[in-house]
Amino acid sequence: MRVSLSANIGRFTLPNPVMVASGTFGYGTELTGFLNTKKIGAIVTKSISLHPKKGNSPPRIVETPSGMLNSIGLQNVGIENFIKDKLPLLKKSGANIIVSIFGDSPEEYGEAARRLEMAGGIIAIEVNISCPNRKKWNKIFAVDPVLTSEVVKTVRDATSLPVIVKLSPNVTDIAEMALAAESSGADAISAVNTFIGMAVNIETRRAELGAVTGGLSGPAIKPLALRMVWEISKKVKIPVIGIGGIMNARDALEFLMVGAKAIQIGTATFVNPDSAMEIISGIEAFLKAKKIDSVEKIINTFNG
Repeated sequence: MRVSLSANIGRFTLPNPVMVASGTFGYGTELTGFLNTKKIGAIVTKSISLHPKKGNSPPRIVETPSGMLNSIGLQNVGIENFIKDKLPLLKKSGANIIVSIFGDSPEEYGEAARRLEMAGGIIAIEVNISCPNRKKWNKIFAVDPVLTSEVVKTVRDATSLPVIVKLSPNVTDIAEMALAAESSGADAISAVNTFIGMAVNIETRRAELGAVTGGLSGPAIKPLALRMVWEISKKVKIPVIGIGGIMNARDALEFLMVGAKAIQIGTATFVNPDSAMEIISGIEAFLKAKKIDSVEKIINTFNG
């Protein structure tokens, strides 16, 4: 039986619904020796800013029960170096490219988006307004619907490319933020980014992370992320991309059934670089076993 894994994300279509998440796949070429990136639905690059960023002080990663805390601090080479040195290599890989961007002001987001469109070769921009690895994490744009709207409108005016807005789980009502992004011109929502957390070394009585707090990812957050994707999917009309603790095909299928049009995997890649391919194969095997000829037919089929 032949099944279609094609995933329609509004203004663009992917060969399958499995992407690799921003911040977990480097600039998109670091893991090309481990898997065929052409077969992944899309690669979302690590977040790029208008100017280079050094990131946070080490230690930057610590393992936790059923998860991982990271505090990279959005280190990156800056948009011009990315376009000059990284993007050409990524284009040669033949992968579908989605570039994640962030900034310290709406204007910086807009300028980054404008330069990426001029560079060409990418299918969409993911607007990271939600990374908790900042010194003032409670001041990130994604915790305020007005600021969310301002950033999205600025990016929307700066580019004709599809705009995906990545939301934070560190809010009271994530659906409210999704609606603000949708009404301001977002083409899709990706949810969720990491949960703010921390770990303490009881011998030194100091934080395990150099920045004290960081973003929690991995299986520990999956039930929370799944609930949030379900809530968002009930409220917005634009596509939702599910993220959070997806380690295998079963996890991915749960997100699709509650309304996600596609999913992104992150921490799983650290455990197994080939996890994206295994999840794609697992989804296909499930569909064949259930005699379902298209992945679209299981989306939003959750019965409550």
